Amino acid sequence: MAKDYNGSPKPHHLETKRKRLIWILAVSGLCILFYVLGAWQSTNSAPSTQSGVWERVGCQDGSPDHDHRKEEENPDLSASSPSSATSSVMSSTPLDFESHHQLEVNSSEESQAFPPCDKSYTEYTPCQDPSRGRKFDRKFLKYRERHCPDKEELLRCLIPAPPNYKTPFKWPQSRDYAWYANIPHKHLSVEKANQNWIQLEGDRFKFPGGGTMFPNGADAYIDDINELIPLSNGDIRTALDTGCGVASWGAYLLKRNIIAMSFAPRDTHEAQVWFALERGVPAMIGVMGSQRLPYPARAFDMAHCSRCLIPWYDYGGLYLIEVDRVLRPGGYWILSGPPIRWKKYWSGWERSQEDLKQEQDSIEDVAKHLCWKKVIEKEDLAVWQKPINHVECIKSRAIYHTPPMCKSDNVEAAWYKDMEACISPLPEVSNKDEVAGGALEKWPERAFATPPRISVGSVPGITSEKFREDNEVWKVRVANYRQVVAPLGQGQYRNVMDMNAFLGGFAAALAKYPVWVMNVVPAKLDPDTLGIVYERGFIGTYHDWCEAFSTYPRTYDLIHADGVFSIYQDRCDITDILLEMDRILRPEGTVIFRDAVEVLVKIKSISDGMRWESRILDHESGPFNPQKILVAVKNYWTAEAKE
Repeated sequence: MAKDYNGSPKPHHLETKRKRLIWILAVSGLCILFYVLGAWQSTNSAPSTQSGVWERVGCQDGSPDHDHRKEEENPDLSASSPSSATSSVMSSTPLDFESHHQLEVNSSEESQAFPPCDKSYTEYTPCQDPSRGRKFDRKFLKYRERHCPDKEELLRCLIPAPPNYKTPFKWPQSRDYAWYANIPHKHLSVEKANQNWIQLEGDRFKFPGGGTMFPNGADAYIDDINELIPLSNGDIRTALDTGCGVASWGAYLLKRNIIAMSFAPRDTHEAQVWFALERGVPAMIGVMGSQRLPYPARAFDMAHCSRCLIPWYDYGGLYLIEVDRVLRPGGYWILSGPPIRWKKYWSGWERSQEDLKQEQDSIEDVAKHLCWKKVIEKEDLAVWQKPINHVECIKSRAIYHTPPMCKSDNVEAAWYKDMEACISPLPEVSNKDEVAGGALEKWPERAFATPPRISVGSVPGITSEKFREDNEVWKVRVANYRQVVAPLGQGQYRNVMDMNAFLGGFAAALAKYPVWVMNVVPAKLDPDTLGIVYERGFIGTYHDWCEAFSTYPRTYDLIHADGVFSIYQDRCDITDILLEMDRILRPEGTVIFRDAVEVLVKIKSISDGMRWESRILDHESGPFNPQKILVAVKNYWTAEAKE
């Protein structure tokens, strides 16, 4: 025991106080030092928006056991009711940065309240607006492609939910049911009544799981496919469904750990993609037209068309050539419906036998010229397989002069890129048995195994070490999100969007939750990482956030925006991006922003006028990281019902 000035033993509590005082003074000094360094860092260099890791320094109150985040980041964001969702996000005092951080960003609005749009806009899809599309050519279905409004046409109002809008059913119940009030369209339930697409039962829709070519249900249909190709061993993880209907094929693949990107145009089938998303199934508005699909090359293990009515043999096989581009080496293409099994169905299809035979012969010929192998044709199904490399295919160009191999080396380019009638070349191999680009692990190991694009160094600046570090960062961040956004851990959210997915670490960290993630990689952003996301077994798309996304209103429960506004603040008006986020976010849905504090202050000043409740939180690593987190919840409100 220490002694006092006259040699007497010093009381234990005085020694403890002395040590505690020394500890507080030491930590306070460190806090001042790091504050100065942090301020200098924030003004002299831009923080990383992807995976920067900062050491956390405990400088909260002088106590080594005190956790600042428990006071600042422990709201219960329950979305069970409008009041609970809003009050819980505001349950603790937010950090106040407005008086200290001001930044000029590209925005035309300053803390104004945005009015609701007219009720007629409840189903508004800006870039797939039918009235605008009718102005364009019908050839190549250009009138159903993306045609976005000019700057002068952009709405500066909030898209309302329809009267009596209800919170969607939770997954997995949502696979089979949706509220009629949310998507008040009965047409499909009448037109497809005998095919079991969708049925109206009182105040809700029921999805029996049927389809045009599988009236007995998607489950049995998938079992039939499984007898032809292996669906259960983890080799097939990502799938593409062209002309998906209400996406029952994709819905029932999920229980087999296969995730499908389903797409269909906004056409006379009235909101088929909307129904898919309301069910909690991945889907986008899209069409096989004149432009490439917004996905990278070598993305999907399997592609599927069930009476999708796409003219596969037209234009020199242009659409099959595009499927070939997005199929992985060794990937499968499955076709059911016309012309398969035409000898049995020709009369019901109201087409001549000669016409159907010619169509099938044309498809077979295109597939052969693409170097595909026909695996099997059995009853209503036909399956082809893409080669694992192009060793033999290149040699065959001496026999098959069309289509030629593409000369452009940018097979990934897919944003407003016209389709080309040429074969996208696969990466070179050293022998004919090698998988071009590298073989993938089986699922679920694929999610965290180093993707081949990284292993071979085809994505500049991305190494295996950076990949592992990014995974660790997102494990920590998602663990924190679960504390901040309670519905995430309670199964109340299903459809999630990551606006700047980078390597897909956010989606990977969410893999244990009952959610799926639309991983968006900003178009023409270097490095292009969407191929890596797909090699991990996740799905996503290219997109330019200066334009509206290809989806219906109110289709996502949670939107994640990591560094998005730092990317776009000099490209377009961030107010328009925020209004688009509001359009696609469901009432009581949540947005998580990560960005420099100056940017978040500006975002908050705009979103406060959008019927959102929000607050700024410290970075997981502590208060000295210049990047902060903004959590916002969209209030529940609807258009007024008619008298």
